[in-house]
Amino acid sequence: MNPWLRVFLPFAVGYYLSYLLRNVNAVIAPELMRELSVSAADLGLLTSAYLLAFAAFQLPLGLLLDRLGPRRVEAGLLVVAALGCIIFALGDSLPQLAFARGLIGLGVCACLMASFKAFSLWFPLERAASVNAAVMAAGSLGALTATTPIGWALPALGWRGVFFGLAALVLLGAAAIFTTPEKPAVHQGEGLDKQLSALAGIFRSRVFWRFVPQTASIVGGFMALQGLWAVPWLTEVGGHSREEAAFHLLLTGSAMMIGFFAVAVLVLPLKRRGIAPESILGAGMALGIIALALILAGIGPSRLLWFSLGLVFSVSNLVYALVAAHFPVHLSGRVNTAINLGAFLGAFGIQWGLGVLVDALATRGMSMADAYRWAFGALVVVQAITHAWFLIEGRRSARVKASGDLPA
Repeated sequence: MNPWLRVFLPFAVGYYLSYLLRNVNAVIAPELMRELSVSAADLGLLTSAYLLAFAAFQLPLGLLLDRLGPRRVEAGLLVVAALGCIIFALGDSLPQLAFARGLIGLGVCACLMASFKAFSLWFPLERAASVNAAVMAAGSLGALTATTPIGWALPALGWRGVFFGLAALVLLGAAAIFTTPEKPAVHQGEGLDKQLSALAGIFRSRVFWRFVPQTASIVGGFMALQGLWAVPWLTEVGGHSREEAAFHLLLTGSAMMIGFFAVAVLVLPLKRRGIAPESILGAGMALGIIALALILAGIGPSRLLWFSLGLVFSVSNLVYALVAAHFPVHLSGRVNTAINLGAFLGAFGIQWGLGVLVDALATRGMSMADAYRWAFGALVVVQAITHAWFLIEGRRSARVKASGDLPA
């Protein structure tokens, strides 16, 4: 059996669909606001329902993946996502659409974590970086599909037709994953009480809390922009047409895909040259903040800046391996889902919070363009603070290790 065809490909399709569903609202946002007469805050809450449901299920997901395996868990949840797509296509009120969006988020919440779990069972450890980067590239292809291609489909199908089509694709993906071969996990004897105790230990770890605030604000912030607020920014502040705004996101998604492959190829050679993955992560997150600040200030070519934002975001994938390295191998699934919880809670809060802030500023007489500028400025400040915490804690950890005291 070729695991690349029987295992990797179906799970890669699942993650492709996850990213497509995460970002599709960015392109259909103008239609939703016009047809349903929703405000920016309403749109932020509607789209963020996906992120909230996604985040809320991350901790139970880690336990389920260990107990039931990735095949059953992801296939079953994708059926829930397909149901959410159908309800969204039929919805005509904000509560209905928010409920449907939450079902979609719940339904695709296992796509990346189940992939990592399946690959750990079927591929040797030395292939982990390449297969993980490859599945992340499949996700970025989904992000690409959610830009210009969805923009092309809208005039013919409308946003409701797009979601009916997505429901059909998700059901096909669920069937493909359910038919992948089964392989039992190595660690199956751990009781639920021990699983929960180990999970609590992860959340008590200072190492975990060094990485998570930065992940929530920078990675979550990028997801909030890519998934919703990039297009309103580009149209309201940049003066671009929706087609041109969608093309900007196409460039961003293309840069992500390039970056994921580059990370897979270059991390080990750079490490041999003395450039640690942690340094790459820190540099990438700093460059991401700078890119967003330049977008906010309107300094530099717009297309190049959004391309750069996607390129540096791709190094965020390193956080999973960096944090998991501080814990026993059998806890890696729970560590990864705990990190994902932080990222998606951040994305939810930022995606909704930006809409609330924009509406609040606009109702006080500020133009929409200026309201977006102030909201984006607040995001840059929060990101800078969390990145500073990451750097400060890194220096503290290095001092502790050098002094031979307690492990950092």
